[in-house]
Amino acid sequence: MAEEKNRKASKNRAAATLGAKGGKARAAKLSKEQKNEIAKKGALARWGDRPVQATHAGTINIVGSEFICANLPDGRRVISEKHVMEALDRGYSGYYSQRDAQSGGEAVPRILSPKALRPFFPTDESALQLLQPIAFLPPPGQQKQAIHGKQVLKGINAEALAVVCEIWLKARDSGALTGEAQLRTAAKADILIRGLARIGIVALVDEATGFQRERARNALAEVLEAFVTTELAKWEKTFGDDFYREMFRIRGWDPNDFLKRPGVVGRWTTDIVYKRLAPGVLQRLQEVIPRDSKGRLKFHLHRGLTRDKGYMSLKEHLSSVTTIMRLTRDGDWKWFKEQLDKLHPQYPNQQLLPFMKKRKDSGVGDDDEQDD
Repeated sequence: MAEEKNRKASKNRAAATLGAKGGKARAAKLSKEQKNEIAKKGALARWGDRPVQATHAGTINIVGSEFICANLPDGRRVISEKHVMEALDRGYSGYYSQRDAQSGGEAVPRILSPKALRPFFPTDESALQLLQPIAFLPPPGQQKQAIHGKQVLKGINAEALAVVCEIWLKARDSGALTGEAQLRTAAKADILIRGLARIGIVALVDEATGFQRERARNALAEVLEAFVTTELAKWEKTFGDDFYREMFRIRGWDPNDFLKRPGVVGRWTTDIVYKRLAPGVLQRLQEVIPRDSKGRLKFHLHRGLTRDKGYMSLKEHLSSVTTIMRLTRDGDWKWFKEQLDKLHPQYPNQQLLPFMKKRKDSGVGDDDEQDD
């Protein structure tokens, strides 16, 4: 029996070697166009469906890592799976040579292939759908910019990047990860997610690809509808004490005096939080929050945010900003602002839609987030 197995194994190795030689000889006779066509057919066979043709493509930089990104016709933004792997310090052996991980029969990105991560996959069907890999083609005329000359690229939904990082962090925090390599990836995920707000990745992709210049006005309306509501929420403590302690420290003030906040603190808060949260959100909040007889806002700006999108994005943004603050030396406000501008640039003042009437500023800081 053993001899029979050895004989078959030797025969298979010989066949593989012969096949490899034959494949190289055949490839040498093919033209560049024929090779491209064969590669394209192979990719289509693996994906089953024809890859989506991107409309825009570009490159973004997040916390020192570069990502190829693209816009798809249906509104999805995708980023290169290969670059996600590199950013999280994971090996990537071949574009299609490795099988994707599985969750309930659904494919998820290769970055989530370790079995230790599976208990931490989201159970929500829409979240799993968001994680599914996406095959896409570079925009017409940009095939030469494709990764390593590949015509069909493999990517993930840009909005799933934070979910990927969260899975790694949950696995780490539960003690499920083993080995230095997995722990190193979790550490990279920690850095990446702290420099990333979910709304930020969408804006960065659109800026890099040039897609933002072609968005219709109703795109801004959709963002505002998702973030801002006219039904003000009940007050709840949102800005933690650490946020203000760190602000005082890097301004060169005594952190223990953070409860004594002059009006300028409100203006700084507006600058580093609301002007960077999402396009047009600050302006809309200033519209929906009522004012007193002196023209000052009567309630905190965050009370005008929607609970499911706006408020959650605010909390994520605060977490990222506070992390940057903690990395800043005492009194080095300039360095903090430089890093903040890189990771969370301000959105320019958006042109208000016809049904929005812009209020006149009183000039006394009335649009600022007041003490929490």
